[in-house]
Amino acid sequence: MKPFQDETGRSWVATAYEEQTPRHHGRWYLVMHPAAGPEPLLPMPEVRWQSRRSAERTLATMSEFELRRRLFTLLEREGITAGATPEGGAAPGTPRSGAGNRAP
Repeated sequence: MKPFQDETGRSWVATAYEEQTPRHHGRWYLVMHPAAGPEPLLPMPEVRWQSRRSAERTLATMSEFELRRRLFTLLEREGITAGATPEGGAAPGTPRSGAGNRAP
């Protein structure tokens, strides 16, 4: 379990849940939820681990940037946050704004 904050300062928790399946490999998967409670529960089943121990070790080493990036993907997937769209997005080739793209 790893607490972090999104870009607005809201507290979240990244954790791993175990899928109930007879399959042995990749039973643990990434889940995020607000720190204040378990709703909304945002699963990311494409991020998997072999064991709870490996999930905990990986989450402990993940940066807040990486957690925020994955959270944004989950929020966008659930329709909670709108991402770029053909109607409202920037033109192709336009640099993204943010800490990584500072003006010279």
